[in-house]
Amino acid sequence: MRSMILDEPELEFGGAARHIDPRFGITNYGPADLGAADAPRAIRVGLIGPADQLDGLRHWLERCREPIAAKDERYPHLFPEFPGCDTDRGLHTTLVFSDRNTREISSRDLRAIEAASQSAALTKAVSIYAEEIRILADENRVDVLLVARPEQLIDTVSRSSRGLKKASDSSAQDALEEPPSARFANFHDLLKARLLHLRQPIQIIRRSTWDEATRPPEGHSRQDEASRAWNLHVALYYKAGGVPWRLLRNPADLTTCYVGVAFYRSDEGGSLSTSVAQVFNERGDGVIVRGGPARISRTDRQPHLARADAHALLVHALDSYRREHHTAPARIVLHKTSAFTDDEGGGFQDAADARFIDGLEMSWITSSEGVAAFRPGDAPPLRGTLIALDDRELALYATGSIEFYRTYPGMYIPRPIGIRPVSAVRNPREMATEVLALTKMNWNQTRLDGRLPVTLRTANQVKSVLRFCPPDQAVATRYAHYM
Repeated sequence: MRSMILDEPELEFGGAARHIDPRFGITNYGPADLGAADAPRAIRVGLIGPADQLDGLRHWLERCREPIAAKDERYPHLFPEFPGCDTDRGLHTTLVFSDRNTREISSRDLRAIEAASQSAALTKAVSIYAEEIRILADENRVDVLLVARPEQLIDTVSRSSRGLKKASDSSAQDALEEPPSARFANFHDLLKARLLHLRQPIQIIRRSTWDEATRPPEGHSRQDEASRAWNLHVALYYKAGGVPWRLLRNPADLTTCYVGVAFYRSDEGGSLSTSVAQVFNERGDGVIVRGGPARISRTDRQPHLARADAHALLVHALDSYRREHHTAPARIVLHKTSAFTDDEGGGFQDAADARFIDGLEMSWITSSEGVAAFRPGDAPPLRGTLIALDDRELALYATGSIEFYRTYPGMYIPRPIGIRPVSAVRNPREMATEVLALTKMNWNQTRLDGRLPVTLRTANQVKSVLRFCPPDQAVATRYAHYM
C-alpha cells in the first residue's frame, strides 16, 4: 500500500492562462473561450414565472452586473467576491432580457396550482409552465430560458417504488442506488423531461436564490450572495454555448474522449435498466447517448450489458463524438458505475478496435471505498490524497481540506472515491490526477472541489430526467439540457 498527495490540477482560462480555482481564473483571465468568434458576448435570456417574482428576479440580475462583495474576509479564497457580469469583466458577457421575451404565469393558473392536491398540483404546474415556455422558445429570440418556479409547489409526490432499493453509498451497490430525491417526482425533472426537444436549455431558479427575505425550502441551505451569483452566471454562460474553463491539454497529448456509463430504471419501475453514456471532450462539451437494456447479474445483483450491447453503446458514443467535434479521438477513457464483466470489457474493446482507436482505458468508479486516511490533529485529509492499495484498487479523496482555501469547506466527514481500472494502463498517480481534474468540470457550482468526475457526476441528473421519458421519445443530446 502506498499513499501520496496529488497537486491540485490547473484549469485553462482566457489567453491560455491557468489557475486551480474557477472563480479566480475567470476573474483574472476571463472564460476559456474569451476572444473566440463563437463566445457568447450577449446571452438573450427568456424569463418565465409569476409576475411578482419576475420583477424581483430582473432587479437582482441587474444588480449582478456590478460586483457583489465577498462574504467573509477570514476565507477570501473560499468566499471571493463576484466581479459582476458585463462585457468588460468576469465572463465578459452580458445578460439581455426584455418584456418581449418574458412570459408571466397568470394569477389564475397559480391559484389552480395551489388549490390542487400535491400530485395534481405538480402535474398542473408542469403543464402550465411547459406551454408558456414553448410559446417563448418557438419565437426563437432567446438563448436560455430562466424559469422562476412557483413558491407554493412542494416536490413531495412519491414515485413508484417498484424495483427500487434503499439508498446507500456502498460501493457494491453504486450502479442502481439512487439519491433520496430520485424517489420523488419533482418540478425540475418533470419539466425538463417534457421539454427536452427544445433548442434552448432551461435554468430553473428558486425565489430564495435572489430574494434574501425568502427562506430556502426545508432541507435546503443558502449560500452567500456572491456564490449564488457565481453559480447562476456560470451555468447560464455554459448553457448559452460558452466555455467557462477547460482541462489543460499538452499539445503532445492524445485527443481524448471521456465516456461515463451509468444505468437507470424508468419511472414505471420496470425490471430492466437502461444504459446511458455521457460523452465529453477536454473542453467539457457533453453529449448524452442512450443505450440498450441492461440485465441484472445474479452474481453481484448489478446491471450489466451483453457484449453486443456494450459494443453498440460505445460505437454510438463515438459516432456522436465525431458528429459533435468533426474528428475521432485518439484515446478513450471510460468510467462505469459498476464492475466490468468480461462481456462488457470485450464489447467496449471491440468498439474501439472497430474505430481503429488503440488507447482504451476502462475503470469502475465507486462512490466510496472501505479505507480511510487520517492526519495529525482534527483536520480531515487533504483533497488529492491518494491511497494505492494495489495497481487495480485506488482510493482518492476528491473532497477534503484544501490548502488554497485554508480550511475544510465541507459539513461532513469526507470519504474517498474508488478507482478500479480493468487493466493498469498507466501508473496510479497519472490515472488519479486525471480523475481529480475531471471532478472540476462542473458548471453547476464554481468551487474547485467536486467529488465525482464529470463522466459520472452527471449520471444522477441525466437519469432523473430520462426516467420520465418514453424509450421512443427524442431527447436532447447536449448535457446543458439536463443540468
